[in-house]
Amino acid sequence: MALIERLKRPGDIKDFSYEELPALCSEIRELLIDTLSIKGGHLSSNLGAVELTVALHRVFSPPKDKLIFDVGHQSYTHKILTGRREDLATLRDKGGLSGFPKRSESDCDAFDSGHASNSLSAGLGMATARDLMKEDYKVISVIGDGALTGGLAYEAMNNAGSLKTNFIIVLNDNGMSISENVGGLSRQLASIRTSNGYTNLKAQVQSSLERIPVYGEKLVAQIRKTKSGIKQLVIPGMIFEQMGIMYLGPVDGSNIKQMENVLKNAARYKGCVLVHVITKKGKGYLPAERHPSRFHGADPFDRETGLPLSTKDPSYTDIFSTVIRKLGQRDEKVCCITAAMMDGTGLKRFRNLFPERFFDVGIAEEHAVTFAAGLALSGMKPVVCIYSSFLQRSYDEILMDVCMQDLHVVFAIDRAGVVGHDGPTHHGLFDLSYLSSMPNMIVLSPKNKWELSDMLKYALSETHPVAVRYPRGCACTLFKEKRQEIVRGRSEVIEDTRKGKGGVVILALGRMVENAYHALSLLKDDKIGALLVNARFVKPIDTDLLDKVSDASLIVTVEDNVVTNGFGSKVGEYLLSTGYKGDFLRLGFPDEFIPQGDCNELYDDHSLSPKGIYQAIREKVSADGKGKA
Repeated sequence: MALIERLKRPGDIKDFSYEELPALCSEIRELLIDTLSIKGGHLSSNLGAVELTVALHRVFSPPKDKLIFDVGHQSYTHKILTGRREDLATLRDKGGLSGFPKRSESDCDAFDSGHASNSLSAGLGMATARDLMKEDYKVISVIGDGALTGGLAYEAMNNAGSLKTNFIIVLNDNGMSISENVGGLSRQLASIRTSNGYTNLKAQVQSSLERIPVYGEKLVAQIRKTKSGIKQLVIPGMIFEQMGIMYLGPVDGSNIKQMENVLKNAARYKGCVLVHVITKKGKGYLPAERHPSRFHGADPFDRETGLPLSTKDPSYTDIFSTVIRKLGQRDEKVCCITAAMMDGTGLKRFRNLFPERFFDVGIAEEHAVTFAAGLALSGMKPVVCIYSSFLQRSYDEILMDVCMQDLHVVFAIDRAGVVGHDGPTHHGLFDLSYLSSMPNMIVLSPKNKWELSDMLKYALSETHPVAVRYPRGCACTLFKEKRQEIVRGRSEVIEDTRKGKGGVVILALGRMVENAYHALSLLKDDKIGALLVNARFVKPIDTDLLDKVSDASLIVTVEDNVVTNGFGSKVGEYLLSTGYKGDFLRLGFPDEFIPQGDCNELYDDHSLSPKGIYQAIREKVSADGKGKA
């Protein structure tokens, strides 16, 4: 029987001998590689944290002890060790295992994760509640060095430094977030990892002490037992120590026994303690070791070569990458800012060509936005490139630092709408709602790859804040002949199958234009004529067009966003103000967190697929007998 088959429930890992653990870790890695080559998912981060996760589960006892994984994209081994090995084949499927910790999935998952830098605040809250309620368990927050570039982590450490009870921070240091880490902290950690001074001095001191007759070996043994040890002679000014946090490490992340010993020491400390563990992203799978960024969030791949199983047409990210590079060549004022997502946002080529105009600020979206505000005030044309679900963290800075001053900052918002298998923490379903509520902000979304190009050019020609939001995945190549000039607040007619005026008017936005277009033919077959409009702008909406179609019997809005305060709400408010007498239907996602699943499945579930749009309109038309062609 394979060793991994003995992992049936939480705590089973404690029954393995040290001699068995290397083989077990190899089996876990093989399972991860086999599964993710089929399912896709976060491979390199999980491969790097296998031994660390094993050590944590051998020292601590979830669910009693609380293990909090920052971001949570490295928690697959944790799932295997807590009785979910046989369900791993459902990973990231609709109704299957989540790709992140999820409390509803297991009581061993202490905190729902998905975004970076919040694990220390959550852990500190749990440790404080434990003491207030006079309970007895350990709280351990596992955070990567990439997530440690986020300001929220420092707010927590500043608070935790005065803690008089045990709280353990495990720093999983692999030198990367998604792309390579940047900034002062990254350099500080790298200096600890690579310092020969500490190693050499330790050896010299030990050698000298051992030559002292009688007392030498006793002194060496005593120093080894000292918590701070020789390390503190070499690194007395560590940032963590200065914040009141005991520092232990660095520890070899492939040595389970060594990690166990340090973690046990950490568990005895009366205060906040940080254990610095050095791991290797992608460990055990050569393609992932060589290309850790590519295997951070991998699509299905050939296990032998590591190459993707399918080649795809250019994505919206690819189009953005090409266009922003060309715009940078034409205008020396164009600069790009991202938050640890150079590869994910497609900015690598821009960085290579214009390194002095490219800024990766780490996982610090708030800083990225206000930094862009400063650039804009000083005459530059900053483009802030961040995923939709991560941009949420900079709400206050967008509102107060950019919009209130009406600064020309362009927001290139990738992964807008549903993103599929990463689930609710990564769906970009709220940007239209919160951005369009901000004074001075212009918000628009392209129907295809050519319109994305045109919208970016338009955005850089504006004088106000502009947000261009576009989805994950292959860029639409329909409607090439429909390429009207982008004019603020102006929509575009795609097709009209009505006989005369009135009837049904469909206002679709962004990716939904393609789905609505396919629904149009289904409606036509059912003798329902409709006017399809590419809305383009969420703010300002095209009020001139709405006035022209005010005789429609049914106006429908279709958006890849929550309907609450979204595009449909803006249209509905205007129609109400003008006394529109017809029916009105908003299609979008409900006011709830949408689970993981294939994007098309999620569209089907919420009447946003071509068939779903068709059925929703047909039911509305049938109910009142209006809208027939």
